[in-house]
Amino acid sequence: MRAIKVEHFGGPEVMEYVELPDPIPTERQELISVTSIGVNYADTHQIENSYRVPQTLPLYPGLEVVGTTSSGKRVLASVSGGYAQKAVADRDYIVEIPDGVSDEQALAMLVQGSTAWHILRTVGHIKAGDSVVIHAAAGGVGTVSIQLAKMWGGRVIAVTSAGEKADLARSLGADKWVDADSPDLSAALLAANDGKRVDIVLEMVGGKTFDASLAVLAPFGRLVTFGSASRVPATPIAPTALLAGTKTVAGFWLGNCFGDKALVNDVIVELFTLIQAGKLHPVVGPIFPLSQATLALREVLARKTTGKVTLNPAL
Repeated sequence: MRAIKVEHFGGPEVMEYVELPDPIPTERQELISVTSIGVNYADTHQIENSYRVPQTLPLYPGLEVVGTTSSGKRVLASVSGGYAQKAVADRDYIVEIPDGVSDEQALAMLVQGSTAWHILRTVGHIKAGDSVVIHAAAGGVGTVSIQLAKMWGGRVIAVTSAGEKADLARSLGADKWVDADSPDLSAALLAANDGKRVDIVLEMVGGKTFDASLAVLAPFGRLVTFGSASRVPATPIAPTALLAGTKTVAGFWLGNCFGDKALVNDVIVELFTLIQAGKLHPVVGPIFPLSQATLALREVLARKTTGKVTLNPAL
């Protein structure tokens, strides 16, 4: 099979397109013939060894695939070494894909869809009437978060760059748009919320974006951090600083959910049902050949993509 291999850590250029033996499943695993591969921002951290979990070499990147099992079932699966034409997955980490959900739509639900669901509901405790700031709103998590937040009664303030990404956020239902490059981001967020502080912030940029978001959090507000795309740390927070306003700063990492069917599989099934009903519209982004995985990650790092980015293992 053809696959991507990493012999030393670094940027997208360290990925090699190579020939490897087909993986052999254990008794608890299924062999999957891959038809589509999900690209995640986490993959950029994997290959440079800045991910939440330390990586080892040689590294075979990729966290999720869609494909068919030996019995012919079309499935979405969490895997290790997903940038490949074949992969093995633990049966507990496989979800069958129903009719009416495309491969790319399904891939948008494993990492991005589940993360959006949990940061809004499990950690953000969204309720009708909440103002919800969504950073990177044109990305995989952001585009799903906009739709779920609106579905659950939130008032959405989407933060993106100008142009196509802003238009996409509005088309998905965002009530207001804020330029991610605003010279005074805190002031821009307050203005978008009619001068009032905000109830929920979904934040994965880090650095000054995190700082500006915390500064506008309302009493009893919740800031959920689930990444640091800027690679710049936020200003450290003294715990007592959260007392004024009874503010919550919470972290979320989807890796803590795996192994619990209710937190992953059942959430994905719910999201699939919303897609089938026409209530949730995953944004399918660019599809790259597997042989051009390096280009795909470069585009993701350069913030040139929107929605769910995927790889075609046949190319």
